[in-house]
Amino acid sequence: MVIIDAHSHLWQKQDTTVDGQRIYTTTRGRSMFFGEERQMLPPFMIDGRNTAEVFLANMDYAQVGAAVVVQEVIDGCQNDYLAEVAQKYPDRFFVCGMPRLGLESKEAEHNLPSDAILADVERLHNAGFKAIAIPGHRVSRPLESLLPTFKFMEREGMILSMCLADNEKQIADFQNIITECPNLKIAIGHFGMATTANWKNQILLARNTNVFFESGGITWLYNSEFYPFPSAARAIREAADLVGIDKLMWGSDYPRTICAITYRMSYDFALKTNELTAEEKAAFLGGNAVRFYGFKNLPDLPYIKNMSE
Repeated sequence: MVIIDAHSHLWQKQDTTVDGQRIYTTTRGRSMFFGEERQMLPPFMIDGRNTAEVFLANMDYAQVGAAVVVQEVIDGCQNDYLAEVAQKYPDRFFVCGMPRLGLESKEAEHNLPSDAILADVERLHNAGFKAIAIPGHRVSRPLESLLPTFKFMEREGMILSMCLADNEKQIADFQNIITECPNLKIAIGHFGMATTANWKNQILLARNTNVFFESGGITWLYNSEFYPFPSAARAIREAADLVGIDKLMWGSDYPRTICAITYRMSYDFALKTNELTAEEKAAFLGGNAVRFYGFKNLPDLPYIKNMSE
């Protein structure tokens, strides 16, 4: 079975400011995160670097052929590093650029003109990025103000990776964007925040032809339940019944989610559940992502026994 991770993160150094608060690496995989020290990485990643090489080791071990690398402002802008990753490992990583959004403070976001965001996206496109990641759940400006940016992306055949705010806060505005840009390919992250009350209304956006959902962070949403995450499997089943399994993709939200579980466990629950058929598992875990992102030349990754076996 081809397995593709549609939602992951990489960074060389985590040191940034979001909403007036600094986020930075401390020690043993920890970071200061909005005033609280949190385990941002598995504790064996002691230098705070979340590199492609470490991720590739996890991917090979878990037999994951390729990964989509999105960006989040809490990690700082990683455009330069991700451009290097894409050049070095073109068959294993599909990377997303991220424009300036002014999210370091409310004042900065308010003062950043929308045409500056468009100019940044144009620059990223010219630099070779095929996709743009926007953490919409952290954006307070009206999404409509980004319409010129989305129109440009649609014309140039770029992919939009977008997370939305909980429940219905941004659904109507984003539906307007989809209507205005019907040929823009969109992957919405975090599976509609499946533990919130109105998550299915987000999932219904996938009834639009070019809108897909990926499950990045779903094991985090159901972290209190832990492996094998039966409620997460049921959520995938419910979403498939609403919009079709062909509109859904697996994503891990690596590396933060593997502070609690192994990387393989982040998809193994879907592989072993009885909620999905074998054909649905193949589509969800990789087939849909291959079709959506156009992955080719995927490696053959044989299973390597553990020493405990």
